[in-house]
Formats: sequence, C-alpha cells, structure tokens
Amino acid sequence: MSNILEALYYRFYSQPENTLQEMRIEANHNLLRQRLSKRNRKLVLRIIDDKDQICTGVSLDSFICGFRLAWQIVNQVQNYDGCSDSSQRAEPDTRQLFSEEVIK
Repeated sequence: MSNILEALYYRFYSQPENTLQEMRIEANHNLLRQRLSKRNRKLVLRIIDDKDQICTGVSLDSFICGFRLAWQIVNQVQNYDGCSDSSQRAEPDTRQLFSEEVIK
C-alpha cells in the first residue's frame, strides 16, 4: 500500500518555486565555499543533504495522511448519504487498508 501512495505522491507532486530562498541558499553556499576548508564543506553538504531527506519524508508523510483523511471522509459521506448497502461502499474497508501495519 505504501508503494502505491508513494507512486501517487511522485505522480502528482509539483515542487513549489522558492526562487528567493534558492538564491539565498546559493549565495550562502558560495560564501561557505570561500571560507571553509574542503573537509568542513563536505560536512556542511552532508548536513544539507540530511535536511533535504527529512523534508522529503515529511512531505510524503503529509501526503499519505491527507490521502487517508480523504479516504475516510469519502466513506463517511457515502454512509451518511444512505449507502448502507455494502456493494455501494468504497472497497476495501478503510480499517484494513489503512492499518498501521500495512502502511509501514
């Protein structure tokens, strides 16, 4: 299930434009390149890479949580509209589909 949600995320995700922030990052990166030793520059780049990985993970987790919420809302609306017949409900059952064991 997690692979399906990740595929949906990467299919529909569009990175926002952060031109001002990107320009500041590039300017600061150039300053660091001038002032730090090669060893320290590598350390800073590792820190930046790790931070980027954290941001990507948070973004993916946010997408999955939003998808789960939307799925639950759809089921509640269908049940509220009188769709008590199980053939009219969204399948499979959300309790099974979104259990913590399936997602992780």
